[in-house]
Amino acid sequence: MRPNFSRLAVPVFVLLQVGSSASMAQTVGQPTTREPLAAVGGQTIYDDDLLPFVQAQVFQLRLQEYEVKSKALEDLLNQRLLEAEARKRGIPNPTLLEQEADSKVAEPTEAELQALYIVQKEQLRRSFDEIKPQLRQLLKQARLQEARQDYYRRLREQAGVSIFLQKPRVVVAHDPARLRGNPEAPVVIVEFSDFQCPYCRSVEPTLKKVLAKYEGRVSLAYRDLPLRDIHPQAQLAAEASRCAGEQGRFWEYHDLLLENPNKLTREGLVEQARGLKVDEKQFDSCLFSGKYKAQIEQDRQLGLKAGVGGTPGFIINGNMLSGNLPQDAFEKTIEAELAASKGHRTAP
Repeated sequence: MRPNFSRLAVPVFVLLQVGSSASMAQTVGQPTTREPLAAVGGQTIYDDDLLPFVQAQVFQLRLQEYEVKSKALEDLLNQRLLEAEARKRGIPNPTLLEQEADSKVAEPTEAELQALYIVQKEQLRRSFDEIKPQLRQLLKQARLQEARQDYYRRLREQAGVSIFLQKPRVVVAHDPARLRGNPEAPVVIVEFSDFQCPYCRSVEPTLKKVLAKYEGRVSLAYRDLPLRDIHPQAQLAAEASRCAGEQGRFWEYHDLLLENPNKLTREGLVEQARGLKVDEKQFDSCLFSGKYKAQIEQDRQLGLKAGVGGTPGFIINGNMLSGNLPQDAFEKTIEAELAASKGHRTAP
């Protein structure tokens, strides 16, 4: 029989003091304490001067710290809940696990072992009969682990566990003028991109599929991060996209630039704008003036300080991703954020 969960103690609330981890999320754009680190030639180098060079690595270290603490917290929660339920029943912990999890795991069938062997045959390089005992043990162990995790999950749900340990986040503002999708969407993908970057071009179809799948719930915001050292045409293309945005055609022009990477010269940029029926004189004057150089540099510095080390770089509600990622990589983060926005945050 299943345990009577109504007999569990009052809801368990776990508050983990994480010390320095409480400030893991770097909020870009907000004032920070300027801590002097060195002085050279009468000029002081401050802690925040290092951010463009170290933020990406530091953020990854904080993520690793979070993962370690999250796993330890999960193990401790499971242990405490199991002990509490075992005490109520007056039985040892191992006996409780045997009754509620282990005993419900069926022995692997011959067909299941055969199927597992076929999948792993190339790596195993041994006959089925030779490897069969190990396959049986591995499959049984995996099922035992899954059954125990399911039981722990039920205990946590019934006990009302609350988790306060937060995953480190990087918060950056988005530009409302360059937002594709619902402005009120609970999930915003902030993309730092470069119009001459082949990986930015390659990920574009994936982003469009994601927006279509989560229409109304996910929006995409664009930020410039031209890698001028390796993409000499990226800067002018970014300026041209801003000029098109002046006339309300940013996204149409954005798509054209990514579709036509061989037309990022000044002549090509003007030609593509002409195809959108914008005011050509206004566009050309805007591009010639260089009026958006400072704003593009602001975008670039924002990305570097946030820890974006290359393009495309994505910050999804504070979660950092990078590269030409598959659709499921975006969906995993999006689903977690959508659940969080509905107040469904649960134990790890």
